[in-house]
Amino acid sequence: MEYLISFLSLTLMEIVLGIDNVIFVSILVDRLALEEQKKARIWGLTLAMVCRILLLFTISWLVHLTNPMFTIFDKGISIKDSILILGGLFLIYKSTKEIYEKVETEE
Repeated sequence: MEYLISFLSLTLMEIVLGIDNVIFVSILVDRLALEEQKKARIWGLTLAMVCRILLLFTISWLVHLTNPMFTIFDKGISIKDSILILGGLFLIYKSTKEIYEKVETEE
């Protein structure tokens, strides 16, 4: 059951991100001349799909890197843990920076 829920979650996220790619590529393609739009749309969506597949393979490989590199407070920290920690810190930094810019900028 746990694998089914994970699979359904991943499928739903991929559908949402795929729709996001279609919208983004459509917005960019509208800036081109009419004769170039079809070719750019096909290339854009193909590259988005290839990048998404490569990222999924990379993530599935990273998830299996669970051997501890070092320990902190008797807790082994693996490459996967390091990536999750750094990703979380990056998201905190970016959101704090965005909130600061929204609040502190002069109109």
